Amino acid sequence: MAQTLQELVDAYCDEPTTALRNAIITKAMPLVKSIVGKVNKPDNPLSQFEDLESAGIMGLLHALDNYEKEKNVQFNTFAYYRIRGSVIDYLRKIDEMPRLHRANFGKAQEIMERLQQKLGREPEDEEIAREMDMSIEDYYTMLQSVQQRSILSLDTNRYDDSSEGIGTYIEDKNIEKPDEELEREGMNKILQNHIKKLKERDRIILGLYYYEDLTLNEIAMLLGLSEARISQIVGKLLLQLRAAMNKSR
Repeated sequence: MAQTLQELVDAYCDEPTTALRNAIITKAMPLVKSIVGKVNKPDNPLSQFEDLESAGIMGLLHALDNYEKEKNVQFNTFAYYRIRGSVIDYLRKIDEMPRLHRANFGKAQEIMERLQQKLGREPEDEEIAREMDMSIEDYYTMLQSVQQRSILSLDTNRYDDSSEGIGTYIEDKNIEKPDEELEREGMNKILQNHIKKLKERDRIILGLYYYEDLTLNEIAMLLGLSEARISQIVGKLLLQLRAAMNKSR
């Protein structure tokens, strides 16, 4: 009978061998590919799928070398964040995003927070674009940039290069959380309350993107929208939720 990933890792912890290490890499490749598949690759010759996959494998090996089975945490859960972090770190190293885009992210969040308070509702795209003194087309392009850099952190007041993304905060009831993630329980509850207030379509998109691991193209096909529009929606939701989190603080 074929061994599971957890069984292979447990055996490796007891007796680390090259054969077991290679078997673990092979067994964990679907997890690596799934994580890489969710990353919207920037227009950079160094960000091909194979490049990101290699970065993910490095994260996997780092997780394997630091895993302690005595803590009773499932390896796939333990490895998930390290694989994802390794891919994001790689993207950060090759990132060439202009400073103007970074400034626009922070400005968009400030305007979103201000309009939320003024209007008592979520502002429309046109309202935010008008306040930013940009065309709706340029605003949508900026939202796609936010989605493409989904490392945008909800835990900071402005755009930065944090490797944490919204997926770090959204609770996935299908996996066991590592000990350090338990500290985020309060943040999870606040975020879940904000998500419940979103439109049904937006909640579905978040669920498909972060829980079901669907790609933008797959979500677009399911909902009958363009891939670009899904990217824009995810980008707006990232900014919108972070603005709401800042208000809650």
